[in-house]
Amino acid sequence: MGHDLLLVIDQGTTGTKVLVVDDQARVVTSASAEVQQYYPNPGWVEHDPEGIWQGVQRLLQAVTSQVNPQHIRGVGITNQRETAVAWDRSTGEAIHRAIVWQCRRTVKACQDMRNQGFEEVVRSKTGLTIDPYFSGSKFQWLLTNDERVDALAQRDQLCFGTMDSWLLWKLTAGRCFATDVSNAARTLLFNIDTLDWDSELLSIFKVPRSALPKVEPTGHVFGRTAALGTLPADIPIAAMMGDSQAALFGHCCFGAGMAKATYGTGTSVMMFHGSQRPTPPTGMLATVAWAMGQDVAYAVEGTINVTGATMQWLRDGLGLLDDAAASDHIAASLPDNGGVYLVPAFAGLGAPHWDMEAKGLLTGLTRGTTKEHIIRAALESTALQVTDVVQHAQAHGMPALQQLWADGGASANGFLMQFQADLLAAQVMTSSVKEVSAMGTAYMAGLTLGIWPDLEALSKLRIPARVYAPSMDVETRKLLLAQWSEAVQRCLTK
Repeated sequence: MGHDLLLVIDQGTTGTKVLVVDDQARVVTSASAEVQQYYPNPGWVEHDPEGIWQGVQRLLQAVTSQVNPQHIRGVGITNQRETAVAWDRSTGEAIHRAIVWQCRRTVKACQDMRNQGFEEVVRSKTGLTIDPYFSGSKFQWLLTNDERVDALAQRDQLCFGTMDSWLLWKLTAGRCFATDVSNAARTLLFNIDTLDWDSELLSIFKVPRSALPKVEPTGHVFGRTAALGTLPADIPIAAMMGDSQAALFGHCCFGAGMAKATYGTGTSVMMFHGSQRPTPPTGMLATVAWAMGQDVAYAVEGTINVTGATMQWLRDGLGLLDDAAASDHIAASLPDNGGVYLVPAFAGLGAPHWDMEAKGLLTGLTRGTTKEHIIRAALESTALQVTDVVQHAQAHGMPALQQLWADGGASANGFLMQFQADLLAAQVMTSSVKEVSAMGTAYMAGLTLGIWPDLEALSKLRIPARVYAPSMDVETRKLLLAQWSEAVQRCLTK
């Protein structure tokens, strides 16, 4: 182990991890904890920001007790992206539970804005579509529905941010209020051409500029730590990245035709595009991938609302699974899916359909259908949705997929990864590093601090754990995709 260590906070939707990485890109130690979910109303999802911060503190204590804290050169933060946090600038206390990216409470508000004709200007400036998935309507809801939030805004004492900004504020004892371009680009308030908050967008969503953080490049010294238990003071916080962009960076996808899929609660399919802002097809998003100094990289993304959450639903909601990991063997025990398809539109459908009001659908049931068929259909739905995104992008002029790099918890599912390769008719590569978003953030922090010299040096560190090669015959693939398409069309409302 070298003496140059990087500490990364990976704050996700269902859990938080803290890792220490050395200068050879090896994980030295790590600790993790679950994040409690709150569902106050149907379709609503919330987190407790103070509880998340308390959990981070415990994890920091756990990992710094395993290494020499004086060897920690820098800190990086990667985070669930669109989740909205509001806090009091004077006290530093959260004033409402965080509204999670999955939350659908602003469906009507988003539809109203679309009906008022704002969709085109929002898409042209942000690369996104008006949808509850993103932060802007969540901030608007907080201002409209919580008197404390509005009162603080009136006194210029309100802070709005995504989870990176909240953790930066806490790590620096309130000295730094900032975000990076990859997170700002997910708010519907940020112009991805000018790389700044946009006055017209702020007016549409009625969000005061004074409540928003300063936007910095992804690789940047945002501030320095306050002393926190065994974590020393004055360590530079040298990178902040949205988790999906961090995964793209962690896979070293730095060229045309390179893409990754992060299989988490939802799934983000992201394709590197380069220094020119892309114009993606309808149903796909343009976003800022990262910025290092004046150099900005863009990406095209397809965000899928529900993938891993489908397996959680089978386990916790229906009781069909004791352990989501068992789905691998259960699915493989069947010769096929028996004609059963599950469209998991539990939070509407994301890319490439963007139907906020779509509802889930289970189709193809017969008396011969077993719970194993439903489990397999749920697992297959993840790969089918990813395939929809990739095929849609390629049909509209995006570069042909060279390889798909896979990460996230479900990338360990051998059945799913093989099925994905078969549907795409392309290699699927899983990473030898389990926490790719955290590693990408460590890479960015290390570049900022000079631990690694350039992108080429990072690419030499990338080693696939396994390569899945396609083996399905063309006719079977065509039939599966046709039957899946028919099921999706039945649940669309548009």
